[in-house]
Amino acid sequence: MKNRYKASKTLSLILKYFVLAFFGFWSVIPLFSCFVTSFKNAEEYGSTSVMTFPKIFCFENFAEAFKLADMGTAFINSAIVLVCVLGGAIIISSQLAYVLNRFKFPGNKLIRNLFLFATLLPTVAMQVAVYSLMGKLGLINHLLGYIILMMGTDVISIYIYIQFMENISVSLDESAIIDGANYFQIYWKIILPLLQPATVTCMILKGVSTYNEYYNASLYLQSMNLRTVAISLYTFTGPLGSQYNLICAGVIITMLPALIIFLLCQKQIYAGITAGSVKA
Repeated sequence: MKNRYKASKTLSLILKYFVLAFFGFWSVIPLFSCFVTSFKNAEEYGSTSVMTFPKIFCFENFAEAFKLADMGTAFINSAIVLVCVLGGAIIISSQLAYVLNRFKFPGNKLIRNLFLFATLLPTVAMQVAVYSLMGKLGLINHLLGYIILMMGTDVISIYIYIQFMENISVSLDESAIIDGANYFQIYWKIILPLLQPATVTCMILKGVSTYNEYYNASLYLQSMNLRTVAISLYTFTGPLGSQYNLICAGVIITMLPALIIFLLCQKQIYAGITAGSVKA
């Protein structure tokens, strides 16, 4: 009986790692293909498989992709957008979560349900009204308008903050009030520092979606000098064909900042994702 249990446990462990390895392998294939293609010239790309290593590594693709797509300007624009959007979204989301969690007023539950209902509405269905409003405000083809649009209420972040805030004792607020602190001081000096794991989690989710965002960027940033990184990759596509070797080189370039940030901040990222997974 004991041997049968050990054999069953071993088989289960082997099966688990096999499934993980299988799906991990298929997840890496597109990245490997992109990496290999980025080193091929146009002629070799057209005559070989996407999985075939290049005979001669063409490092000029990276310089050409960076120059033709004006990725220097695109990186600057994306950095400005990321800093402003992350800062604004964190402040707005955490303050809304603070109000909804700490203050019990008529309509509190209704507001939470409306936020949840907003996540069910397709973004494309509301785009006509949003575009018309942005046009009337004169915010189309302006980096500020795009930042305000992306900074808008992030429902997922609000619920993440509410979940984390439920683990912070209300007695901290009461003690601060006795000491003479107002509600804003309680939020800024007590609640927000304790929400650091939630902030890291929200910054990861919002940062990745903003950095990779293409639809709104192509719609509201129409000038060449306002393009973000996601739009710059489409420089090499057109009705007469696409230069996939340059596209792949551009993809590798755009991945480098995210990879560097991950390597430098992986400890904080892992802590932010796992903290709060077990409710106290």
